[in-house]
Amino acid sequence: MQIQKFISRTRRLDHLIRRKSTGSPAQLANRLGVSEATIYRYIQELKDMGAPIKYCRERQSYKYEKDYELEF
Repeated sequence: MQIQKFISRTRRLDHLIRRKSTGSPAQLANRLGVSEATIYRYIQELKDMGAPIKYCRERQSYKYEKDYELEF
């Protein structure tokens, strides 16, 4: 069950990043129902999978720097 929850949240995170509507890490954590520390872990997991993620302070949202397809 734990892996299914991770995949579901990671897909939702990917969707929000694509829309550039994650909000701040605290807002994102609230949206996904996890802690801020968990958000940082998920972001790092995506980066480890090759995702070119950056935080845009101007938009206050995470974004992909170039095209990226999430694959499990």
